[in-house]
Amino acid sequence: MKKSEIYFSIALDEQRVPEAISWRATDAGEKIHFAKAINISLWDRDEAGTMKIDLWTKDMPIDEMKYFYIDTIGAMAQSIATATSDKVMADKMRALCEDLMKHIEEERSKQNN
Repeated sequence: MKKSEIYFSIALDEQRVPEAISWRATDAGEKIHFAKAINISLWDRDEAGTMKIDLWTKDMPIDEMKYFYIDTIGAMAQSIATATSDKVMADKMRALCEDLMKHIEEERSKQNN
């Protein structure tokens, strides 16, 4: 059986706030990649529930964080469509992404005026 591994490294400051996030995957070579935020969700087979890890660095701008979550929801919409063929659920998630993008654009417009 082939085995693939993903490694995350989190550098913390004195208050245990992430300063740097890096990761690498065995299937992607030895290159180390850097991130400003990670959102990991796992379905725990024993607990039959979701376990989550949400981390972001001090230098993650608020606007990028909002886009990160919209992108995450959009990717989840594609995953649910692929995994379950539930078009209704996927379309509702995509519609939420569109609504959230409108919200961000309205916020930006207010800030610029």
